[in-house]
Amino acid sequence: MQKSPQRVVSGQAFDEDARIEASVRPRRMADFIGQSRVKENILIAVEAARSRGDSLDHVLLYGPPGLGKTTLAQILANELGVPIKTSSGPMLERKGDLTAILTSLELREVFFLDEIHRLLPPVEEILYPAMEDYRIDLMIGQGPGARIHPFMLNKFTLVGATTRAGLITAPLRSRFGIVHRLEFYAPEDVVEIVRRSAKILGIAVEDAGAMEIARRSRGTPRVATLEVAREALKMLGVDEHGLDEVDRNLMLTIIQKYAGGPVGLNTIAASLSEEEDAIEEIYEPYLMQMGLLDRTQRGRVATALAYKHFGIDPPRSQQHLF
Repeated sequence: MQKSPQRVVSGQAFDEDARIEASVRPRRMADFIGQSRVKENILIAVEAARSRGDSLDHVLLYGPPGLGKTTLAQILANELGVPIKTSSGPMLERKGDLTAILTSLELREVFFLDEIHRLLPPVEEILYPAMEDYRIDLMIGQGPGARIHPFMLNKFTLVGATTRAGLITAPLRSRFGIVHRLEFYAPEDVVEIVRRSAKILGIAVEDAGAMEIARRSRGTPRVATLEVAREALKMLGVDEHGLDEVDRNLMLTIIQKYAGGPVGLNTIAASLSEEEDAIEEIYEPYLMQMGLLDRTQRGRVATALAYKHFGIDPPRSQQHLF
């Protein structure tokens, strides 16, 4: 597969943006813009945990990339007044990797585990007693004389994050007491995020400019804030609906090459020389949010709105559907 170009509107973070993103990232819930329902519910749970002097229940955050899962985990730790350790599913290749982290957690500390759906099964099983009973089972010795020794952990809060909630196993999901989906942001919320970020970075931005960025940022704050910092407000090939070249190629492939669908994900991926996971996790959620794409049991289908957006008449065989 050929490597895709960096996208101005990608919800993925770039290494060179870490310093900029850290400087504009809110540290308290009062400064976090958007996701009102999620914020309200989490603050209630945080206040209850603080009043009990106990650890917060385990939290699962899911949704497309760039919507604030990592930021919310850090805010949770700040609101609770506790430290935070971070890792990700792909980094924990052996049971010992996760065991070392769990045994080092302080009382009520937050453990943020990104891409939790990518944990290997043997590693994931370590989490079950750790989350439920704050215990891990250590194997002492080898062979017939080996025995299991329970090791008690400090009470901690696991904050799991994923873009693929459907890939999380039922036993793991059932151990999260707080589960929230992060939604795409309304334009007015992104405007406020752009203004706040620009002020912190010392960048002048007019109201009209902030609104234009918000309209084209796909409801994803990371796109808007990085656009200010990295592209100096230039809209590189991003249309008025936030679609970039990759989005257009995807939709036009379905419309022009496969008569609007239905067409399978693997076929689309092969046509675009793109990974199936990238299409499913990064591109499709926003296209569906905009009403341009439908997922059906038979495959992906371009909607009537998609034909209208690209100024293309639907095939005669499909006009009755529109």
